[in-house]
Amino acid sequence: MKSNAVKVWVNGEQVDPAAPSIAALDHGLTVGDGVFETCRVVQGVPFALTRHARRLDRSMAGLGLPAADHGVIDAGIRSVLAGEPIAFGRLRYTVTAGAGPLGSDRRDSPLTYIVAAGPQEPNPETAKLVVVPWTRNERGATAGLKTTSYAENVVALAFANQHGAVEALFANTAGNLCECTGSNVFVVVDGEILTPDLASGPLAGVTRGLVIEWCRQEGLTVRAEPLPMSILGQAEEVFITSSTKDVLAVHAIDDRPITAPGPVTTRAAEIFARLSSERLDP
Repeated sequence: MKSNAVKVWVNGEQVDPAAPSIAALDHGLTVGDGVFETCRVVQGVPFALTRHARRLDRSMAGLGLPAADHGVIDAGIRSVLAGEPIAFGRLRYTVTAGAGPLGSDRRDSPLTYIVAAGPQEPNPETAKLVVVPWTRNERGATAGLKTTSYAENVVALAFANQHGAVEALFANTAGNLCECTGSNVFVVVDGEILTPDLASGPLAGVTRGLVIEWCRQEGLTVRAEPLPMSILGQAEEVFITSSTKDVLAVHAIDDRPITAPGPVTTRAAEIFARLSSERLDP
């Protein structure tokens, strides 16, 4: 995504995305004390805004931050989406703890609001995943929260890219399947769709939740439960989901090829594509 194609709004005004706009001592910058949401945008229309707003609220509460002002966020969204519609892209909004000290202590500061939107390249038809040598801590203080502390994901995704993969795949500390850096993972075994339960430590992805809900409505069996990493060797099909990847079939994990897209993945992708086009804010 080229920076000149991105629109950015900070604390009430649209700004040059390449110019300084955040205080040097903002706690979101110094210690990653903030949360964010990313939504898919198609023809200028963002998808599932209400579900994303609810998850932002949960993440804010989980960090012990004051409730975000959604009126402020909505003003930013309108600002960055005004003008020529984005054919396919992403909307990201971030809320940080505001000004803080150099350490981890907080000050009673106004929150910082950042909203950005821009186009992105189309997704590949299928993806390769690589299991990384690091784990997710399913019992950590920020487990299940979408925070701006993303250095762990940056390192893991770089590792995956170096090995020719689109995404990195984490186990949790119990040795069970968890999630990718920015995607949830599903496996198909004996024709049933399985995904790690939230107690295993993955983020409660908006697309994940809709895939589970809508596939069940359409008669597919979907179970969320603890899954050993060994299930990756048994899976007939694998797919990942995220707000910008939708339902993306996986053609390989490490050196193991997988049929992609398989029939169950194809069905799940069709269900999600159809219902998400009919229900823009489900």
